Amino acid sequence: MIHLPKSVKAWNQPGFRATLKHEVEQLPSGQLPLQQGLTSSSHALDDAISVMIISVSDDPAFIHAKVGVFFSGIIAGCNCADDPTPVDTQNEYCELQLTIAKATAETSVTLL
Repeated sequence: MIHLPKSVKAWNQPGFRATLKHEVEQLPSGQLPLQQGLTSSSHALDDAISVMIISVSDDPAFIHAKVGVFFSGIIAGCNCADDPTPVDTQNEYCELQLTIAKATAETSVTLL
């Protein structure tokens, strides 16, 4: 389970968006459904990601954030010595819905 305690503490503060962006960017990429969000490659890389906050809202129990994630992927070849396919990175983008529990900071992530 993902925990975003700094974002919960920053909720309703002027720096909330920057805090959420930074905290999500620091997550190990394996915790986000980037592989499922691929559109032009076949394998999501574990490189750094960049997050854009699209919208935020809340209800009494949760903070809801829609974020865009920029990341890289590759088209994996057979890795044979005579494989002419170059291993080039592809820019990828997907949108995620984060639902953050205000009481525990537990966060669920849904690919949109």
